[in-house]
Amino acid sequence: MSETRDAVPFRKSAEHRRRLEAQADKLFATFEAGALDPAGGFRPLDGDGRPVEGAVGWPRGIHDATRMIHCFAIGEKLGRPAARRMVDHGLAFLADWHRDAEQGGWFWSVGETGPADDTKQAYGHAFVLLAASGALATGHDGAEALLGEVDRVIDAHFWEEDRGAVVDGFQRDWTPLGPYRGQNANMHLTEALMAAFEATGNAKFLERATRIAGLIIERHAASLAWRVPEHFDADWQLDRDYQGDEMFRPAGMTPGHWLEWARLLLQLWVLGGRKADWMPDGAERLFANAVRWGWDEAGGGGFFYTTDFENNPRTRYKLWWPVAEAIGAAHFLAEHRPSEFHEEWYRKTYEFADRYLIDPATGGWHPQLSEDLRPEETLFHGIPDIYHSLQALLIPLYPATGSLTAVIGASSRRD
Repeated sequence: MSETRDAVPFRKSAEHRRRLEAQADKLFATFEAGALDPAGGFRPLDGDGRPVEGAVGWPRGIHDATRMIHCFAIGEKLGRPAARRMVDHGLAFLADWHRDAEQGGWFWSVGETGPADDTKQAYGHAFVLLAASGALATGHDGAEALLGEVDRVIDAHFWEEDRGAVVDGFQRDWTPLGPYRGQNANMHLTEALMAAFEATGNAKFLERATRIAGLIIERHAASLAWRVPEHFDADWQLDRDYQGDEMFRPAGMTPGHWLEWARLLLQLWVLGGRKADWMPDGAERLFANAVRWGWDEAGGGGFFYTTDFENNPRTRYKLWWPVAEAIGAAHFLAEHRPSEFHEEWYRKTYEFADRYLIDPATGGWHPQLSEDLRPEETLFHGIPDIYHSLQALLIPLYPATGSLTAVIGASSRRD
């Protein structure tokens, strides 16, 4: 049900905002209770929020550690007592386990005795930059040095100045892995570059975020009727036939990324002085297409994981993170492009999450639903991470102008 024009929108109602705060608190508390591993890094959690012990808790990916640092830097801004210890623990794990002291960069994953996958991937390095930015914004020792180091590594190996984007990956010795170029790593680097700009004021970071958005969205997504393509060759020509791994490079198109880009474009537009009019226009189109082609209206809701290029569902199960991204994107759009459409989709996606995804006992989100909305575990297990779900709960509580570490720090008052 939509509100009347004079009513307080659902997303701004006091009751809803209290519920968001309570759900975020529960989610934080679950990770605080079980995730920190005294031996190093963070343990995965099972579906009941209990830490997964022993060998089954390894190897651990760099995106897991860095996202924990990012989220607990947010927690530190909110005044959570355990947050600073969690951030410091994560920073130590990056330095002592993931960092390649011999050849530079950070390993993709580590086991109990050393690197498990010693490749150097742009996706992982983007999250190192995001983690360093959050740690710098919260005043952690070594954060400035970490940010400078990952910036230099990205400069030296990943960034292609003539393309305005990054190469996806290398072997440990910096031998290229192949010609593949992907939007996913570049999208997350855009997020991290904006956080780095907010933390340092260095205009280079904002300029690079703008260039990536120009390549991926203004050039490629616009040419595909405002749908985000995923996979490219070394010349940034679309590879429609690419068959990657289901986790990070699924074949076809991923509507959840259209939603993620919708929010990032609006944030980039604000940080850039609200000058690039194509960005909010593009954000509206990306969001509208994602809910049109990705949302399973006939099946009770949720976003199909992937579609083909004719907008047919390709991978029909439904993950938690596109719903989380839809909530954040709808909030940003409702703030910058007010409409009943955006308000209604905010409510629709949040209420879906509240009904089907959020476990009231742990605050964790069920990571995967079948097409008929039953919890299942094929691609993800337990409570996979805190990153998408936490941001979905907190973004609507703060001004739609920047990263959470920036907007929480800028004012103690919520809009």
